[in-house]
Amino acid sequence: MQNLRLRLSKEPKIRKYEVFSIQVILDILQEVIIMTLKESTKTILKTCMGVLPKESVLIITDTATHPSIGLELYNTAKQMGCEVLLMTMEPRDHHAQEPPKAVAEAMKAVDVLLVPTSKSLTHTQARLAANKSGVRIATMPGISIEMMESGGITADYLTIKDTTFNLRKKLEKVKEIRIVTDPGTDIILNVEGCDWHEDHGICHKAGSSTNLPAGEVFVAPKNAQGVFVVDGSMGGLGMLDSPLTIIVKNGKAVDFTGPRAEELRYMLDNVGPLARNLAELGIGANPAAHLIGNILEDEKVAGTVHIALGDNSTFGGNVIVGIHLDGIITKPRVFIDGELLTLPA
Repeated sequence: MQNLRLRLSKEPKIRKYEVFSIQVILDILQEVIIMTLKESTKTILKTCMGVLPKESVLIITDTATHPSIGLELYNTAKQMGCEVLLMTMEPRDHHAQEPPKAVAEAMKAVDVLLVPTSKSLTHTQARLAANKSGVRIATMPGISIEMMESGGITADYLTIKDTTFNLRKKLEKVKEIRIVTDPGTDIILNVEGCDWHEDHGICHKAGSSTNLPAGEVFVAPKNAQGVFVVDGSMGGLGMLDSPLTIIVKNGKAVDFTGPRAEELRYMLDNVGPLARNLAELGIGANPAAHLIGNILEDEKVAGTVHIALGDNSTFGGNVIVGIHLDGIITKPRVFIDGELLTLPA
């Protein structure tokens, strides 16, 4: 009986100690997250955006994005001596939907704009108008705490700039691109005379923009015919358990097959017929990026290509539709005017 009382008298101390230990661990983890966030935000503001003291910086986020991301960007910019404003809006319904009018107006009135949001503002007229006003812009659709800690955001962006420059030079005079994969992709894209774009993460010139994590070369094709099989991830759907096959005729997606085909069909047709436009071909060039089910990072993975449906008005196309969904294709063989292209690794 005495031994039992002794054991019971110690029990609360043991429990208190256990709770204390867990709290200590949680506190340490929180400190590590904050330190990592600080490093990432410094990379974004200093290396990628070249922000200078006294410049005006606007951070636009939404309620579906972890608040620590926008707040840490705000704190870092403030510590750098910038005039900073943080705006939080409700999430858009889908990628490329325009922001509220008040947000769109504010986007044009600063030196630097950072957009960590759950849905992309990259392919919006508001973003395009802000760039035309001379604003330097970094969009980060779907960014998460985990992505701020590791993966593509940690890449050497000066090296990526060299990689994307060399890749664009190889592609700028190409007339036809054919993409083939073992799962069934076989599509030919007409890119004759089209302007290729680099997204390397270095955004120091007025009116320039980037998508962070960065690392791709992309184009709005003139036309396309064939089939592409998305076997990585799909915008609006995330990581795919089974491939999604899309048939393209005269630059339009005409049929979809696969377990999640109806979901994709609904997202596109709910916006309108122009949403089926084959909008983009992109080639990933970030060696630090990984396929994680988040298009922001997935489309930058070196050695992959992506084909997008929907809006391409902000990078050389002529389709304005308010939706833009990328599909990631892994292990592609890419032929430029009949010759096999060596992809970034």
